[in-house]
Amino acid sequence: MGLEIELDSVDFITIGTVGPKGRRVFYLQAGGQGRLLSLIIEKEQAIAIGETSRDMLDELKRNLSLSNDMPDMSRMDMELRDPIEALFRVSRIGLGYNEERDRVLVVAEELVVLQEGQDPSRVSPSVVRLWITRTQMRALSLRALDVVKQGRPNPAHNGRVLNYWT
Repeated sequence: MGLEIELDSVDFITIGTVGPKGRRVFYLQAGGQGRLLSLIIEKEQAIAIGETSRDMLDELKRNLSLSNDMPDMSRMDMELRDPIEALFRVSRIGLGYNEERDRVLVVAEELVVLQEGQDPSRVSPSVVRLWITRTQMRALSLRALDVVKQGRPNPAHNGRVLNYWT
């Protein structure tokens, strides 16, 4: 049986990396209610969080005439907090919005690798639910896209030899 964790009051949420370019490990990290949660995500998931949340927030502002959600990034601490101990690797991430509460819901589900002969119907992945403000989500979106840009200019150069013959 997987864990189910819900933080209904998140003090911070961020995306960051550990390791050198080309071998970075991406983390989605959040803290609140006396807990620090670190989840391993893929670079593509960081991009998807950045782009999808940006688009979702822009659409919410247009359709619901919501107040400004642009954070002052110079005043926000978006660095990963120690200790960075991954709870699990994420397989799927979902975003939602609760208009009544004016909160964004981020849901992360654990990647479960089945063992040979294991019945998939008997496996229950862990799930983390994070309720955050629109301003926190906008900051996460900006941070995610910025962190991805900090990698190598061309990710195809993953430490491989590019020219075999000169």
